Amino acid sequence: MKIVYSGHSQQGLREENQDRAGAEVNDTRACFLVCDGVAGLPGGDRAAQLVRDTLLNQLSRSDDFSPQSTREAVNYCQQTLRKAQEINPNFSRMSTTLAALFIDREKQLAWWAHAGDSRVYHFRHGALRQVTRDHSLAQQLKEAGYENTGINSNLLYNALGAEPQRPASFSEIVPLADGDAFLVCTDGFWLNLTTDEMEQALRMVNACEEWLALMQVAVNRSVKSDNLSALAVWIGEPQEATLLYTQADSARFLPPHG
Repeated sequence: MKIVYSGHSQQGLREENQDRAGAEVNDTRACFLVCDGVAGLPGGDRAAQLVRDTLLNQLSRSDDFSPQSTREAVNYCQQTLRKAQEINPNFSRMSTTLAALFIDREKQLAWWAHAGDSRVYHFRHGALRQVTRDHSLAQQLKEAGYENTGINSNLLYNALGAEPQRPASFSEIVPLADGDAFLVCTDGFWLNLTTDEMEQALRMVNACEEWLALMQVAVNRSVKSDNLSALAVWIGEPQEATLLYTQADSARFLPPHG
């Protein structure tokens, strides 16, 4: 199964970049993840790096690769982060979001895990959809049918290392199809793009790195107050499954004439 990917991270207007992204790909498996250190509390960057490094290390050391083993690896990340909080009182509340995509290349299966408001998107048959639900107050209000305009989207009720401690969310197993594409990203990235724009960008390119670069063009036209990171992942040949774009579709991605 052919897999190609491309990654991007930038600081935005923050004093430091507390995002961490990572990928591990071999002949049998793949993992793509982003972590976003929770702002307002000391050690967000430490938490993000610890979770990223711990998860990738756990996966590389294990012969088993399954939804159960990846769940155990994420749980181990939580335990490791909790121990680090206890060791250093200055970072006793450090926490991070997580979005991780797991792919079994031999069985051609995918699943994902997330905590907080970092997201996974899945493209198939001409449509891109968000397949994770944010662990945020804004999302809770939306799902309950209440108006959430003006609610700070950064108010999270779950993140790795946060109190009270809650487990990450895990998806069902999804059989992969040739032409599938995924986007794994932090909130600084998706807040500056709509799902329609992600779809439109995909219809205009022939390579994975072009898709991410084109989305970045659109993101760069917004004021980027937050760190932003993204990993784009292509399975097989997504460009053969996309639709031709229209002139209206391209408006945000192409420079104006004149």
